[in-house]
Amino acid sequence: MTASPPAFELSPTEQAQLAALRRGDENAFRELVAEYHGAMVRIAQMFVDDRDIAEQVAQEAWLGVLRGLERFQGRSSLKTWLFTIVSNLAKTRGKREKRTIPFSFFALRKLENYDQDTDEPAVPENRFRDAKDLYAGHWAMKPVPWEVDPERVALNSELMKYLEAAVEMLPEQQRIVITLRDIQGWTAEEVCNALGIAETNQRVLLHRARSKVRRAMEEYLQ
Repeated sequence: MTASPPAFELSPTEQAQLAALRRGDENAFRELVAEYHGAMVRIAQMFVDDRDIAEQVAQEAWLGVLRGLERFQGRSSLKTWLFTIVSNLAKTRGKREKRTIPFSFFALRKLENYDQDTDEPAVPENRFRDAKDLYAGHWAMKPVPWEVDPERVALNSELMKYLEAAVEMLPEQQRIVITLRDIQGWTAEEVCNALGIAETNQRVLLHRARSKVRRAMEEYLQ
């Protein structure tokens, strides 16, 4: 019989923070807002296209936090709970706001099915040798090495804009997952909790997103 995983427990610091919030400690609430408001606005912006609307969503999320303090059972960290609230509100608001995708770099259009969230392989099949080949399954066309100086890449505003465009053109779920994991630095567990998806689904979405972005950067750096 497989033992069930242990229930999540808040850290002593978060337990004290939660107790202060429930007591109506205004300083504790201000500290929480100062720590997480900016991140909550950025999360909202992944679902809505306007910064002002994202701010409105974040403000609405804080009201939801205050209303839900007594119901919060500590099954996740405070951070994950906050981000789950704002992401759910932003998703609902985003359905009412037509999202527009900027095409800063039209070269991305030539990547076949780049913006389709299908079950396509992460790497195109023509990159590998076929079943009749002596070395079936091995690379036919290896990934192009990025032979560029890291410091120059970091300072290359055109490259960074291209990278941002590549991420922006991903299907919504892939774009959100790669943004949270690789840009915001969330853990897999935090992403799963906030978006309400299984760990396997999160892993697949992240892998596909990273593969597509890498393909886009190969095109740029060739």
